[in-house]
Amino acid sequence: MQIRADQLEAHLARGLKPIYTVYGDEPLLAQEAGDAIRAAARAAGYAERKVFSVGGSHFDWSGVLGAAQALSLFADRQLIEIRIPSGKPGKDGSDALQRYCAQLGDEVLTMVQLPRLDFQQTKAAWFGALDAAGVTLRVEPVERKALPGWIAQRLARQDQRVASGEPGQRTLAFFADRVEGNLLAAHQELQKLALLYPAGELSFEQVEAAVLDVARYDVFKLGEAVLAGQVARALRMLDGLRAEGESPVLVHWTLAEDIRALHRVRAAQAEGRPLPLALREARVWGLKERLFERALPLLADHQLEHLVEAASVCDGLVKGLRHPDWPAEPWDGLRRLVLMLLQALGRQRLALAA
Repeated sequence: MQIRADQLEAHLARGLKPIYTVYGDEPLLAQEAGDAIRAAARAAGYAERKVFSVGGSHFDWSGVLGAAQALSLFADRQLIEIRIPSGKPGKDGSDALQRYCAQLGDEVLTMVQLPRLDFQQTKAAWFGALDAAGVTLRVEPVERKALPGWIAQRLARQDQRVASGEPGQRTLAFFADRVEGNLLAAHQELQKLALLYPAGELSFEQVEAAVLDVARYDVFKLGEAVLAGQVARALRMLDGLRAEGESPVLVHWTLAEDIRALHRVRAAQAEGRPLPLALREARVWGLKERLFERALPLLADHQLEHLVEAASVCDGLVKGLRHPDWPAEPWDGLRRLVLMLLQALGRQRLALAA
């Protein structure tokens, strides 16, 4: 049984399942989910707690299997936590987890904690056994477009809010820009606001004075911002990646991959392949698929050729080569490449709107 993070509180209020599997790469939401399950377990009488951390392929699973069968000396019920930081229990672990799920009793509540899992891992027999025996909860990062709403909900929990209408949206957008990609820091900034100001409405000036710039930028999100035509966000992300010491080679690779993929899809379309097939062949899926569908009609063939050539020149810049018509500094070259793609997309959007 799978549920979302925002459904956990209501689910726990209705009663507990024998086993909970929490997986994902968002530390704050994973921590909060774990805390909520522990609190519900204590309230239901699971007073004793045992923690097993699975490290390496030589982990002894007999202790975990034995703990699930042994009666507690100090309490009628016990909570067992199984932490698998690698997300790979191995063959012995896979067999052990399946046996574990088959022997669960009412005296034991189990929580399994895992990192983000790929598609193959979620189709493994051990994960299927965990899902069938209880509840699986996937915690995902809050996307930028959903972040203002998330912040507003968290403010409401501490009896605070922003102004209604456009001024409030501006305040939430400012807050989101400062904490993008760093929910732990966002949580800390929210706690700071609760300490600094009383319950009620917060002004933009109060939020601006209190909230630090603690955003962390994901290099793979940069291409999404560019393809979406988000000029200010894309340039802010580029500056943030530079300040964080990200490798310009990696930044260029992500941008160039998008440009080359756009070019490959256009070439496949010219050969008569439908867009969905062309996107699959170019290994474009998920959010990028939707962004490509919107961007491709905005780009002429000669623009794509020019962008591929520019990406090639920029490749030399980030590897130490120089070009007479391009900046010598690699990050300045990356900025030009970003602006070229944004400009190509923007011109067509303006033309269509005219």
